[in-house]
Amino acid sequence: MLIGVPKEIKPDEYRIGLTPESVLALTEAGHEVMILTEAGHGIGKTDEEYINSGAVIAETREEIFDRAEMIIKVKEPQLDECALLKEDQILFTYLHLAPDPEQIKALIASGSKAIAYESVKANDGSYPLLTPMSEVAGRMAVQAGASCLEKAKGGRGLLMGGVTGVEPAKVVVIGGGVVGINAIEIAIGMQANVTVLDKSATRLDYLESVFGDRLNAVLANDQNNTTFIEAADLVIGAVLIPGASAPKIISRKMIKSMKPGSVIVDVAIDQGGCCETSRPTTHSEPTYLEEEVIHYCVANMPGAVPLTSAYALNEVTLPYILKLANNGFKDALRDDPGFCEGLSVCNGHLTIAAVAEEHGYEYISPMELINQG
Repeated sequence: MLIGVPKEIKPDEYRIGLTPESVLALTEAGHEVMILTEAGHGIGKTDEEYINSGAVIAETREEIFDRAEMIIKVKEPQLDECALLKEDQILFTYLHLAPDPEQIKALIASGSKAIAYESVKANDGSYPLLTPMSEVAGRMAVQAGASCLEKAKGGRGLLMGGVTGVEPAKVVVIGGGVVGINAIEIAIGMQANVTVLDKSATRLDYLESVFGDRLNAVLANDQNNTTFIEAADLVIGAVLIPGASAPKIISRKMIKSMKPGSVIVDVAIDQGGCCETSRPTTHSEPTYLEEEVIHYCVANMPGAVPLTSAYALNEVTLPYILKLANNGFKDALRDDPGFCEGLSVCNGHLTIAAVAEEHGYEYISPMELINQG
């Protein structure tokens, strides 16, 4: 199979879909890999390193989209990239379709087969291709929040861990999943006062077993959410409903109740955000002020640490890329129901039930479409 890797064009995105080591694994398996020139510069990799791994360097992205049977990316395709996709071409990347109706429309029109990293499910019910970037984002959320709390950044002027005789910052993490547990770990490491809100008592029990009395684990409900968000110096939104838009857990009223100069980091912004006042930002302009609260809502947080992120992502995506390349699209997905769940758009049809319902499209199950062929 001929596999193409364009350069990421989303603002401030420096990751790349394949590292040189992944290219070598694919070429040794008998596949061809075409990389856009300088696409690896964001992770410090030269064209020569990719050539030495067996890749062919393309001078234009049009050549890649025109020739490749499968396109490997990191972030969702921008609209001008969607226009280059061809019928029956495989696209394997993060998609985050729920909050992006224009991308949905463009992918349907392309006739391509788009598989979303974030929706691929393992046998144990986890989302293995989402996990590494959730780990990165959770850790980065605390770093970003701590920086935003500095007075020069518009914050309250608080040190996360405080000092002798001065209380530490109050950090509230909403959601105890992969993003949440990584945020908790870093916030506790910075000696902040940390509370997690989660709807699952079982998950809270687990988090308490991990962090002990260093963590205040509280059952999420309207009353508790309101109480702890109002008192927080830093709120981290770590809510996920796979494949669907994030629920608006944090209302504008809650934001208004927070102290001026407090901070919210909405990691769920990729799926529309879990805060009513959130809107996507970039690494170049990461924050804005709303109701006197600093909002950090960067939609591609791991893109700021591309070397770490690209290698962490490739560790989990490569086996699936090899499966597609070795077995072909239909057999790879037919033989792995969890992989099949990642199929989001196929030959002009939307194949994610929650997104189809939210945006008014007909839903056809991924397996039904595969078996039709």
